[in-house]
Order: sequence, then structure tokens, then C-alpha cells
Amino acid sequence: LRRYGYSGGFSTATLAAGGTLGILIPPSVILVIYAILTEQNIAKLFLAAFIPGILAALGYIITISIYVRRNPGSAGTRERQPYSERWKTMLAIWPVLIVFLSVVGGIYLGVFTPTEGAAVGAFGTGLIAWLNGGLTWKTAMDSFLSTANSTGMIFFIVLGAGFYNGFLALSQVPQSLATWVGETGLSPWVILSLILVLYLIFGCVMDSLSMILLTVPIFWPIIQTLDFGLTVEETAIWFGILVLIVVEVGLITPPVGMNLFVINSMDRLTPMVETYRAVMYFVASDIIRTIILVLFPGITLFLMRVLN
Repeated sequence: LRRYGYSGGFSTATLAAGGTLGILIPPSVILVIYAILTEQNIAKLFLAAFIPGILAALGYIITISIYVRRNPGSAGTRERQPYSERWKTMLAIWPVLIVFLSVVGGIYLGVFTPTEGAAVGAFGTGLIAWLNGGLTWKTAMDSFLSTANSTGMIFFIVLGAGFYNGFLALSQVPQSLATWVGETGLSPWVILSLILVLYLIFGCVMDSLSMILLTVPIFWPIIQTLDFGLTVEETAIWFGILVLIVVEVGLITPPVGMNLFVINSMDRLTPMVETYRAVMYFVASDIIRTIILVLFPGITLFLMRVLN
């Protein structure tokens, strides 16, 4: 980005905001963990995440356009590439898109389970790497070891979450909180808003996985008792998507958003204050999207309802 003349603050803010999209857009590990904690159908959660994910990408595109118009010097300039070069670039990414659509589409259409879909994805990406000449014995072994480490880490996390949920169930803390919240007489929408604000604060100081593991077993029983005009399953899926979106916002909210510090550690030449100024445009976009999805749950649940 620097090479093409983009300003430091605009570049770091864009990368920090774009880095949050992976939390929501399928296939997301955080969504899988949420599905385990709330015992929901992962395919339906993936479906529900599609439209909010697309809205996030569109919102960021509009945000970038607005920012560049207000700060003309922030965007670099380069010659327009001929259509032949554009097509060549597009063709280069098609194999990866085909694998992604095959995996996600196969899960949604019931061709295979999420676990089988993971195997299909691994085979597809391995085949692409082999055809491109990038798959050697060394890279294959590195991939196997990396997969084993990641899988082991996730299983230990899920195991710990299971113990944590068991202790919570024995202590009756979630049920007691749900009863207390019900006795306050607050509107379900007010309670939901307060919980989302808490997630926004947590997102500034905690990583997304820890936050989901520690808070969902406490907050989900409270949400279950509230009436939003949805079924329990729809409420669980809608709430999960909202939580992940607010966690995204927390990761880029100044002054302590974790993504901002990660990006700044990679680019010492850009003052943090410049990143803060630029990233507020993306925060505003995310807040608008969150409000829309809170007020209109049907947007999140549309694909799930249509495809059943």
C-alpha cells in the first residue's frame, strides 16, 4: 500500500478493519465454537452469517469511498490495468473460489457434513497447491504439523469450555442471572442492547475466542428467556451473529482495540493517532450495520428460513 502511495493511517485502518471479517464470514472457527456452546446447527449459523458478512464488505467499500473523497491525498494513484491483465488476475483466484463454494455449498445442500466438508476443502486446496508446484514433502509435513497443532489447541479449548459449562450448571449462576434479569422488568431489547455494549467493551481488551468461551454460557441462558418474536433456534442464531459482529467492532475500537495494536506493531512508521482517525469511519459503518441487524432480525435469518 505504501508503494502505491496510500497514506499510513488509511492503510493500517483498512487492514485492521478487514482483518475482522474472517470472524464472521463462513467457514468461521468462532462460529463453530459458538455452535458447540449453544448446541446449534453449524450449517444454519453459516447461512445466517452470509448476508451480514456481505453487508460488512459492502459497508467497508462505501466507507473507503467516503474516506477517499473526504481525504483525496490518502489514496494512491496508479495506471488503469488493461482488461487482459484484469482477467488474468481473476482467473488466478478462480480455483480457490471453486473450492470455497464447493465446501460451503455442499454443507448447505446437505451433500456432506461440516466435518466431511473440511476434508473436501483440504483435498481441494492440496490439489491446487500440487498443480501450481507449491506442494512438496516439506510443505506437506509443515501443513500436517500445523493442522495437528491447531486441532489439538481447539480440542483443549472445547474440553476446557465443557468443564467451565459444567461448573456453571452446578453453581446455577446463569439461571440465577436470568431470573434476576427477568425480575428487573426491563424490555428484552434494552437487555439485549446492554449485553451487546458489554461485548463491545470486552472486544477492546480480550481476544474473540476467549470472550466467546467465557461469556456465551452466561449470557445465552438470559437471552433464551427473552421474547423477541422468534423461535429459540432463531434467537440463538440471530444472537450469535450479533455477538460476533460486536466483537468485530470491539477489535478495532480506539483506543484499545486489539487489531489496532497488532497492525501498529507491523508498521512503526504510522502514528497510532492517524490509525485512530481513519478507523473511526469503519467503526461507524459497523455500528450502523449492527443497529440494522438488531432492528430487523429477518435480514440475518432470511437465508436460513428460505433454505430451511
